[in-house]
Amino acid sequence: MAKKPEDFKKQMEDNMKAAPNPNSHVKKVIGIVSGKGGVGKSLVTGLSAVAMNKKGYKTGILDADITGPSIPKMFGIGKFNMGDEKGLIPAATSNGTKVMSLNMLTENETDPVIWRGPVIAGIVKQFWSDVNWGDVDFLFVDMPPGTGDVPLTVFQSLPVDGIIVVSTPQDLVEMIVEKAINMANLMNIPVLGIVENMSYMKCPHCGEMLNIFGNSKIESYAASNGIDILGKIPLDPEIAALCDGGKIEDIKENYLESLEFILEGMID
Repeated sequence: MAKKPEDFKKQMEDNMKAAPNPNSHVKKVIGIVSGKGGVGKSLVTGLSAVAMNKKGYKTGILDADITGPSIPKMFGIGKFNMGDEKGLIPAATSNGTKVMSLNMLTENETDPVIWRGPVIAGIVKQFWSDVNWGDVDFLFVDMPPGTGDVPLTVFQSLPVDGIIVVSTPQDLVEMIVEKAINMANLMNIPVLGIVENMSYMKCPHCGEMLNIFGNSKIESYAASNGIDILGKIPLDPEIAALCDGGKIEDIKENYLESLEFILEGMID
């Protein structure tokens, strides 16, 4: 019997999947995406891993933002390139979250990565196939902005179970969110919801909630498109200071309770 077009499509998609390291046992892969840069994907990636780690799950972060890796700095991880016959060994944060990032493999963390898209995409696949992740419940993938080579490689090569879209309360929000969601839909990957970063600022003197970037449009957008709001993160100097100091795990406030609920439902 001749194969149907959809059968050929599925076969092609299966052939593009990168084989995981044989010693890795990753239950769920979650991509953190945005339609543009500067919205705080790395922060949301880090906070997501920290939140689920505190809930007792084994977490890891694959830093796919090759040309702008900031995850190691947030967690206070320096150069780390150990490996054995089973593959590269990811670094571990103070609370046990596993991390792999190009910054941990270069001679200096400020060395520029001047590579073309296909080379960068190949490194991302290696972080999946050559890294011995061991047992991980949730592997969070910090994606580069946009819808180019690397996000496409992640969607096609890794078994992504869902994406978290990161946005900010600006007029561009609909375009930012729409691009990321449309790409996920084209790749048949579930959209778990939206996290709004820099959502508000609390006045240090009176506690008033200040909308620095104008009134948020995320509620109306989410409601009209049937998408969950997973959390709102404020513009807070303390958050910035802890991340700059490599102490993201010391952030006490939990801004992602709704995300936790959804992720726990994927495991249980």
